[in-house]
Amino acid sequence: MELALVALFLIAGLASLFMSWVIGAGSSGATPFAPAVGANAISTMRAAFVVGIFGLAGAVTQGANVSEAVGRGLVGGVSLPAAGVIVALFVGAGLMAVGIYTGYPIATAFTVTGAVIGVGMATGGTPLWAKYQQIGTVWLLTPVVGGGIAYGIASVLPRADVPERATIPALAALVGVVLANVDFAFLGPGGKPGSVTALGERLLGVDGVAATAALSGGVALAVAAAVYWDVRRDEAGGLRRVLLALGSLVAFSAGGSQVGLAVGPLLPLLEDVGMRSPAVVLLGGGVGILVGSWTGAPRMIKSLSQDYSSLGPRRSIAALVPSFLIAQLAVLLGVPVSFNEIVVSAIIGSGAAVGGSEAVDPRKITVTVGAWVGSFALSFALGFGSMTAIGSF
Repeated sequence: MELALVALFLIAGLASLFMSWVIGAGSSGATPFAPAVGANAISTMRAAFVVGIFGLAGAVTQGANVSEAVGRGLVGGVSLPAAGVIVALFVGAGLMAVGIYTGYPIATAFTVTGAVIGVGMATGGTPLWAKYQQIGTVWLLTPVVGGGIAYGIASVLPRADVPERATIPALAALVGVVLANVDFAFLGPGGKPGSVTALGERLLGVDGVAATAALSGGVALAVAAAVYWDVRRDEAGGLRRVLLALGSLVAFSAGGSQVGLAVGPLLPLLEDVGMRSPAVVLLGGGVGILVGSWTGAPRMIKSLSQDYSSLGPRRSIAALVPSFLIAQLAVLLGVPVSFNEIVVSAIIGSGAAVGGSEAVDPRKITVTVGAWVGSFALSFALGFGSMTAIGSF
């Protein structure tokens, strides 16, 4: 193994750690608990601590799909060289750092995806239009679907004819069913990824659609019963605990999705340096997200929780349910997605359901959307231009 290759890999690894820290300090670390902080269910510093722990867990157990997509699924015909990986990560992380400093949630997925595609094109890669169409569809539908679901939930929760002792357990049951059927690392046969329901089927010696439906229904009933009991005996405390549980699940999902943006570009280099398993880099990325959440997330949490909408516990729950569902769909599809886009859209939808136009800041929203679109174009240009300049020497 050439010493120069090892040195470049180490530099790329440091760039990946920097990217992980930026993700933890920005999108992954701030957005999951911003609604809970806005609802005064948890303090900013405690939220940053909790989100770091769950982000690390999500990175290790659910990070492989998006990592593979970012590392090998964005450009065809080439494998990013070490110099290209370094350029892509520093471009993405640099733009994210600007967002953290200014308080505007620049979309991590947009910056990293744009930078990787730009670098790949500069090194002779071919566009993968089918993947771009899938990614673009998710990006475009996220504000509509997430904001729409949040608006619908927030519109129902305050109604007197729909008691919360029924609606909150129903929402919790939905989340429980999804959680029981998504894949986690090491739960499948031979240490491969698998779901909780699939594990239950193997332990019970049953299989098929009926068995999956029965186990999923059992999880839904158990979760709904627990939440029903808790909300009925202590409504305010029960709502707070549901809100914190949802925030933790969204933080977990953020780790599973966002770690791929930090370590995915490293995957093509692993075999070059004799590493065949991505588990080590996933763990390293998760630790970077953890540290970023603890040290840099409070600023962005404050920005999101106070500037985008006036939230209470019910509207916060309405924002976090679709955030969790969309995040898990993105992990399943292996699509890099921005948690800023997911949660901000849901916050806006839930806030508008009750407070109308007065519940959100139109100027802040306009600037944020502009930052999302501009960050993709700028990262592509910087990635392509930087790699082209390097190749000319």
